[in-house]
Amino acid sequence: MRTHYCTEVTEKNIDEIVTVAGWVNSRRDHGGIIFIDLRDRGGLVQLVCDPADNKDAWEVADSVRDEFVLIATGKVRARGEGLENPNLITGKIEIVVEKLVIENKSKPMPFELGDEKVNEEIRLRNRFLELRTKRSLDIFKLRSTANIAVRNCLNDLGFLDVETPILTKSTPEGARDYLVPSRVHPGEFYALPQSPQLFKQLLMVSGFDKYFQIAKCFRDEDLRADRQPEFTQIDVEMSFCNQEDVIKVAEKLIHDTFTACGKNVPTTFPRITYKDAMEKYGSDKPDMRFDMAMVDVIDIFANSTNEIFASIAQDKKNNRIKALRCPNGDNLFSKRQMKGFEDYVRKFGAKGLGYFQMKEDGLKGPLTKFFSEEDLEAIVKTTELEVGDVVFFGAGDKKTVCDYMGRFRLYLAEQMDIIPSDTYEFIWVVDFPMFETEDGKTKALHHPFTMPNLEKCDLNNVEDLEDIESIAYDIVLNGTELGGGSIRIHKEEIQEKVFELMGISQEEANEKFGFLLEALRYGAPSHGGFALGFDRMIMLLAGTDSIRDVIAFPKTQRAQCLLTQAPSEVDNDQLKELALRVRKTEI
Repeated sequence: MRTHYCTEVTEKNIDEIVTVAGWVNSRRDHGGIIFIDLRDRGGLVQLVCDPADNKDAWEVADSVRDEFVLIATGKVRARGEGLENPNLITGKIEIVVEKLVIENKSKPMPFELGDEKVNEEIRLRNRFLELRTKRSLDIFKLRSTANIAVRNCLNDLGFLDVETPILTKSTPEGARDYLVPSRVHPGEFYALPQSPQLFKQLLMVSGFDKYFQIAKCFRDEDLRADRQPEFTQIDVEMSFCNQEDVIKVAEKLIHDTFTACGKNVPTTFPRITYKDAMEKYGSDKPDMRFDMAMVDVIDIFANSTNEIFASIAQDKKNNRIKALRCPNGDNLFSKRQMKGFEDYVRKFGAKGLGYFQMKEDGLKGPLTKFFSEEDLEAIVKTTELEVGDVVFFGAGDKKTVCDYMGRFRLYLAEQMDIIPSDTYEFIWVVDFPMFETEDGKTKALHHPFTMPNLEKCDLNNVEDLEDIESIAYDIVLNGTELGGGSIRIHKEEIQEKVFELMGISQEEANEKFGFLLEALRYGAPSHGGFALGFDRMIMLLAGTDSIRDVIAFPKTQRAQCLLTQAPSEVDNDQLKELALRVRKTEI
């Protein structure tokens, strides 16, 4: 139906007859001559409809409106002197239309394409229109480029692309499963996979050696800007490997993909232990685009005459007193702003926020009276304060203090506008704890198939489960967890011991994971792997703040598709086939 895409028509085609097709981006009537900017996925080209050249084409053009779909045939000519548009690839030419066909008309648009002020609900309800914008098209071109780069890289490294089931068994993996009722097995359910974790391990037992998949995953959890109920991950598993082998593959994959997308990133990334990440940055996904590391000053505060600080400092294992230096903060922030900082951290469990100001004659502030001159000097030295700096303090139990001071570090950096937006700072976080305790229950920090570091612990002689390290690793980019992985448990006795430590009985383990435990009895190789959040990767590559921008048809924060109105009710006949009955409840 066409001979060229719009942006393929250049000066080389002058005097040629071409046919282009697309949408009306804009229409202008200049004294009886109608100019139409026609748009396709490549960009714009200008059509000229002059009644002196072709009256029939001009009459069609006279009825054209924005977003009509057109097919235009005409002769290419150079634009007049001074009429060139340097902002367009086709800015030096135009097409004098000889034949114009309205392929389809368009209703008046519910919003102007590209208007960032339009309510997100309206944009998502009309997502097929929003995707017409150059910004959206560029994002999905980028996504396609990244997808191809991933496949090429892993194929070159000898990995096999294998699809795993979408309808599978419900297993506890951290989030709620999406369940699918079975018609042929009334009262029983499939689950949509939260990840292909168990299947990729089974492929290693099967001798596939190297597997990958760009996999759809599903999690029924509360949503935010970087989460969706269905998402895509790059899933990779390999046999006879250690942590270094896996990290090497992941680094090459990331480097090759970012390079294909026009981004310059290093071939290897720095590392930090989980413990250091939490102690210095209050997060297991630290943003390394700026410094401002926290310093522990609990030993200095132990000498304080303030009873609260002294009491907290008595338990150095479970409590922390963290200092956060804010360069030039004394000149940047007013007293009102400083009060606002305390209000901010209180939202995350802080009972207060202390601070000192570094003046020419030493530390000043309401807390100085509780410290000796020697201890004040120690604070200055430990936090490397300079005149004009402010140092903030958080005190209390370790988990709470690290959390709110880590959040405060990011908040301060945003207020100071010191986070660069044009850089990519990767870091591996390694040596994660194997377990964490939540509401009195022990659960795996990553997942229960992660190999504990047996060189550092004896699983049969454990005093504190949270002291057990795992061979797990996360890759973080600009403060966002891009992905992670681990070396897996490949021996039945180790897997059973981990279940035991988690309080999972043998009966429960067999019920939920029996097929995996059975596979481990048949010569499972050592293996490990990683998964990268593909949507998050594209979000960071595209420089957008929301994962919804990089998914063609995303859900809202309430997991709704406004375009199709899903989820929705189904008729009673469908429910009867599934042996289900809906019980109405008040929310």
